[in-house]
Amino acid sequence: MRLRCAVLDDFQDVATVVADWTPVQDRVEVTTFTEHFTTEDELVAAVSDFDIIVTLRERIPFPAFLLERLPRLKLLIASGMRNSVIDYAAATRHGVTVCGTGSASTPPVELTWALLLGLARGIVTENNALRTGGPWQSTVGADLNGRRLGLLGLGKIGSKVAQVALAFGMEVTAWSHNLTKERADEVGVHLAGSKEDLLRTSDFVSVHLVLGDRTRGLLGAPDLALLKPTAYLVNTSRADIVDQDALLDVLHGGRIAGAGIDVFDIEPLPADHPMRTAPRLLATPHLGYVSQSNYQTYYSHAVENIEAYLAGAPIRHLG
Repeated sequence: MRLRCAVLDDFQDVATVVADWTPVQDRVEVTTFTEHFTTEDELVAAVSDFDIIVTLRERIPFPAFLLERLPRLKLLIASGMRNSVIDYAAATRHGVTVCGTGSASTPPVELTWALLLGLARGIVTENNALRTGGPWQSTVGADLNGRRLGLLGLGKIGSKVAQVALAFGMEVTAWSHNLTKERADEVGVHLAGSKEDLLRTSDFVSVHLVLGDRTRGLLGAPDLALLKPTAYLVNTSRADIVDQDALLDVLHGGRIAGAGIDVFDIEPLPADHPMRTAPRLLATPHLGYVSQSNYQTYYSHAVENIEAYLAGAPIRHLG
């Protein structure tokens, strides 16, 4: 009898296309779910009789009480090698092996620049006008050359964003709780004296921090109030780093020029979520990691993880 594997949140219906599942097809029956389960009851009803679950990023939490309702689950595979919404101790208690996959940092870098450039040059506004018979030119683009980009975070993603900014001729400054001058010098950027100084002096601010106790709510209403009225904010990291109500407030009030957002407090966004209609907002549905190469990695590694588990020697173990 074959084991049953559920692939969750396969929105594009590509999980079984971008990777070769034939190494496990004789032993594992794979079912993909292209719609997101919005409640725990919906999820349990759909996957309670599956032995293996492949989950995408951190979209679905797996706390102890959910794992208790999935007694057949033996292997949980999460894309990436970091997942903050899985209760690893509970997984161990319930005999669930948790594994991760590789994940490239370049796709979110590229999306960051897609959002930043889209905002700076009014791409959506101008494209919509051109396609619908609207005015021929209605915006004046914001220059990048000679302007300052402030980076909150200078890790793998932040440092690559900095390299692109320098190629555009931008001045780059960075800040995080643990950032040192030595690290900033290594990347070729300036170390901001403080978070407040970075916000106050930057023309563009981009968030590239890991969500944790010190970064949750890092940008609240007082912080956003420091931004120039001509400044743009980009967040492709985690929604909870920026106070969502405060962000909506400055967008509606026109107190910043705009924001490019790829992450939200609820995903997928409900149809009536205020982020869907906020002004001065260029938003994408959490596409930072969604690229051909990343998906090939996620799902090919998932297959490898299943093979290793069936052989009794799990790999890429998380927890």
